[in-house]
Amino acid sequence: MLIKYHEKNYPNLFSTVFYISCTKETPKQNNTNNNVSSNKGDTTLINVAYGTHPRQVYDIHLPQNRDSSTPIILVIHGGAWKAGKKEEMNKYVNLIKGNWPSVAIVNMNYRLASNTEGIHHKEMMEDIDVAVQNIIEQTNNYQISSNMAIMGASGGAQLSMIYAYKYNNNIKCVANIFGPSKINDWAWYNSTNIWLGGKVGDILTEYVGQKWDSTAYAAVSPLSSVNSNTPPTISFHGSLDPIVPVSHSQLLKNELNNKNIDNEYYELIAFHGFNDTQASDVANKLVAFFKIYLK
Repeated sequence: MLIKYHEKNYPNLFSTVFYISCTKETPKQNNTNNNVSSNKGDTTLINVAYGTHPRQVYDIHLPQNRDSSTPIILVIHGGAWKAGKKEEMNKYVNLIKGNWPSVAIVNMNYRLASNTEGIHHKEMMEDIDVAVQNIIEQTNNYQISSNMAIMGASGGAQLSMIYAYKYNNNIKCVANIFGPSKINDWAWYNSTNIWLGGKVGDILTEYVGQKWDSTAYAAVSPLSSVNSNTPPTISFHGSLDPIVPVSHSQLLKNELNNKNIDNEYYELIAFHGFNDTQASDVANKLVAFFKIYLK
């Protein structure tokens, strides 16, 4: 069952979904300086380096017969900011490719939150920004446009939203797949979650880089960053989500409406993830939403 909240006057676009794939890590390849400008075939480059850290790599899926009008979807994995890898989004990448064969997809890794290594929100935003700039600089080589959407799941959805809302106003649209949008949620911060294996506050502290501070936590909250220039956003959340409160996406929907931002919000009867049937249906609807704005 899908509970649909349709905003604005565009075609009915339903839900979306996140898959956690058990795909094995693809062996690392040195694809830093791939020249693909002479190849118009369907091409996938694995582990293209955009920095010197081992996690500063992305996979790029380039469609057949691409040209300077071919749009891009940037995909950000989840994992509570301190775990996860791009391969966990491969199932979702394949669903999008099946529904939109002519789009380019970039599936990236980023440095994970670490108190030991001094990696927090700022460093993650830097990674996304450098990856975006790397892709833009390579558009002629890749034979694609710079028209970009961004999407993520769980913590990756929060990173996608805050990057698009606060750090890059050239992102055309955003997909939020059960991501936390209210980092300054004291009740959530102060809770213990068996699925996360401990206190939510400890995880958020490592991500933000400091313990609870309402101002600092609001600064990394997509909900607090919504403004008149916020890009169109489509959100999906399981009504039974035991990890990220569904209220986060409900509040986000209300705030987007208040600011007159084109948006769609869907609640599915699901936990922190969706089944195969939901995934297939949802991929269709996410592609339809992105096609409206990636022109």
